[in-house]
Amino acid sequence: MIQTMYSLENLRECIEAKLAALLPAQSAIAQPMLDAMRHAVLGGGKRMRPLFAYASCEAFGGDLEPALVSGCALEFIHSYSLIHDDLPAMDDDDIRHGQPATHIAYGEATAILAGDSLHSLAFQAIVDSTVLVDQSKLRIIQLLSDAAGWAGMSGGQCLDIAAEGRELTLHELKALHAAKTGALIRASMQIGAYSAEAEPDISRYAALSKVGDLIGLAFQIMDDVLDVTQSTEVLGKPAGSDEAQAKNTFPKLMGLDASQTEAERLLEEAIGHLHDHQLATPTMLDLTEKAVRRTY
Repeated sequence: MIQTMYSLENLRECIEAKLAALLPAQSAIAQPMLDAMRHAVLGGGKRMRPLFAYASCEAFGGDLEPALVSGCALEFIHSYSLIHDDLPAMDDDDIRHGQPATHIAYGEATAILAGDSLHSLAFQAIVDSTVLVDQSKLRIIQLLSDAAGWAGMSGGQCLDIAAEGRELTLHELKALHAAKTGALIRASMQIGAYSAEAEPDISRYAALSKVGDLIGLAFQIMDDVLDVTQSTEVLGKPAGSDEAQAKNTFPKLMGLDASQTEAERLLEEAIGHLHDHQLATPTMLDLTEKAVRRTY
């Protein structure tokens, strides 16, 4: 088993520093947009996606720096999606990470542009990297675009909007979140593997992808649970917003206790896959548990 050199807190500090370095700070033509980008990205967050990218990279024998670049690209995609999620035309939320949502702080038009620019910055960060080999860059770009695009996160958001006002089946809800939330978490692990080596072991990579699917679903189930059980102050975003907007959620379809039980079952299955395929590093185990057994 690989022994990690970094605690999760150390890793978060490294991620924060890299995000700040990769985000542009000065522009003669678009300063308000850059300020909005930095507000959205640096204003808080669990950094689960870059952490998973590092954990995966480490499990495949990789170093910190390539994982940081890839992880920040993932976080830029995630942050852009949150900017757009919070807009009045989408979920219409005023708070994100305990501070004003980007469109509240900078206006809707600037927020939309900030989201657009974070989307492109994700790919620019990969292309410009001097620590990723070209073959890895191509694969990472493919994985990132697949996870973020019409068949992944954006497609899941579209299905979420289309589902408003009608009750989904449990199968439909799982499919929605496999795209909307799960695709980017799965890609985080896959991208971490390619940050370590251009051709990761096929069987271990397949197992890691399965773990990504399991944790992605468990993560979303817990998001739905916490929306019911925690306060706005704890969550850093409006609590109870799913119910207020009549969203389809796991507690609504399964019940609260059954949802928590299902999240725990998915976690245990994921941990089993990690152990079976020599992926159970201390970092990966700690992170998968914290993704599910959390209070915010």
